[in-house]
Amino acid sequence: MPPLDTAIAADGPQAADTGLPVDGEPCVLIKLGEVVLKGKNRELFEKRLADNLRAAVRPIARVDVVRRHGVMIVRTKDATAATVDRLAERITDVMGIVWAHRAWRVGKDVESVERAALELMAGRAGTFAVRARRRDKRFPLTSTELDRRIGAAIAGRYGLPVRLKNPDHTLSIEIDRDEAFVYSGGLPGQGGLPVGMSGRGLVLMSGGIDSPVAAYRMMRRGLRVDYLHFSGMPFTGPESIYKAYALVRELDRFQGGSRLFVVPFGKAQQQIKSSGADRLAVIAQRRLMLRTGELLARRLRGGTLITGDALGQVSSQTLANITALDDAVELPILRPLIGMDKIEIMDQARRIRTLSISELPDEDCCTLLAPRRAETRAKIDDLRQIEKRLDVGELAEQLAGSVQEHRPVYGDDAAA
Repeated sequence: MPPLDTAIAADGPQAADTGLPVDGEPCVLIKLGEVVLKGKNRELFEKRLADNLRAAVRPIARVDVVRRHGVMIVRTKDATAATVDRLAERITDVMGIVWAHRAWRVGKDVESVERAALELMAGRAGTFAVRARRRDKRFPLTSTELDRRIGAAIAGRYGLPVRLKNPDHTLSIEIDRDEAFVYSGGLPGQGGLPVGMSGRGLVLMSGGIDSPVAAYRMMRRGLRVDYLHFSGMPFTGPESIYKAYALVRELDRFQGGSRLFVVPFGKAQQQIKSSGADRLAVIAQRRLMLRTGELLARRLRGGTLITGDALGQVSSQTLANITALDDAVELPILRPLIGMDKIEIMDQARRIRTLSISELPDEDCCTLLAPRRAETRAKIDDLRQIEKRLDVGELAEQLAGSVQEHRPVYGDDAAA
């Protein structure tokens, strides 16, 4: 849909049944996905989604979110075309939304709908179709009759041919309880569930390609996430921290209020190396990270840990090693990428705009002091013996106590 051309005519003639200006009001009409399938709990999901919407667009405008059957309407006082365009684009990052349409909200009468339709179709070339839907069945025309009436008006004014199958332009009309909405085109959303409806979790954020995608997929399932990054400092530079910060800032657009916790892990890795772990060093490090993550997650009232593991993607990600990692903690470990291959993960990272950040060079703490060959069939008893020599419980407590908290904020939200 092209940018809307006109702001609200504040002193224009009023439509009798709604108090709306005859020329209409620009707004964003939102289509929901699986939220509408939540039965008796649907109201809770929609309230959380409305709260998330208001928070996401607060740097742009203060808005009213009106909940209707299967849709939401986002309105703002004195809305302009540019404001509505910015709102629609920002809204598409909010989990739980399938489509965001930049629409005209007009009076619920044929004349108002026709005026808005003619304005939206002005200057277009090619074929078109009109798709009308009546959520309010009391409207005097059926959907088919409204299609024909508005289609004839457009064809008569602009001479555009009608094509019902695969038209160049589709004009949509929705008749609601108190008003009508007219729009053409829309912006696809993220789908999924509103962030916060499924609890809270802690993502082990490596700075690579996988963990940001894992975080995104769990946010899409309604989980609010915090992030924990292990840096190789003092034996490496701060580059991996910069990457983790940039990744969390980009991911913050999906939930807002993100927190990144950073742990200097280099000395702990050195202790593992000195303990004689040899080929088990990589798994011993991962178990220590998970133990530290569990302590932090409990402080944050998180119910799960999240990692970017994918079965068989690297030599250490075997079923035996994954089982050994699960043994280290009591909290469940979610691995949303477990059945994905690298190409699929990279495609999703590219779509959520984290791939280019993940590909920046840095010195990953997981490769620091790592053995030439990692164990692929780690035995839990051997790992426990190593941890006993290290007093790993005390070490995890020290690491959890050394975290530094950062609050990366996405884009315009930083100025709010």
